[in-house]
Amino acid sequence: MDDANIAGRDDLEAIERTLLDYIEGFYDGDEARMERALHPELAKRIAYVDAASGRGTVAEMSALALTKLTRQKADRPTPTAERQQDIVVFDICNNAASARVTASTWIDYLHLSRLNGRWVIVNVLWEMKAGHPFKPYW
Repeated sequence: MDDANIAGRDDLEAIERTLLDYIEGFYDGDEARMERALHPELAKRIAYVDAASGRGTVAEMSALALTKLTRQKADRPTPTAERQQDIVVFDICNNAASARVTASTWIDYLHLSRLNGRWVIVNVLWEMKAGHPFKPYW
């Protein structure tokens, strides 16, 4: 993080907890943790090439859709050996932060906001890792 924008240790820890709620909640199928991490107006997007048309397009998932997808994983959590959850907080400035979560087959670039005293994820731009093609979940 840039020295001019280094937040307090409490903010950094709160952001990291939010990111862990997000990724561990997904892996575990824990709807409550996922919902806690997300702002209700979240937009999660991926740019990809549509196989049928060959054109680049953007797929979007809402907080509600992501929470529903997480709930569907409750019966089949991601095995521990297949999990990756490397977190990097790039910057924190007042009530805004940016971070990256490197997961098992994808990478998320996240924007967070502190709202009502709580850090929540408002935007996610994600990309599949090499060798892992994008398959729409919805």
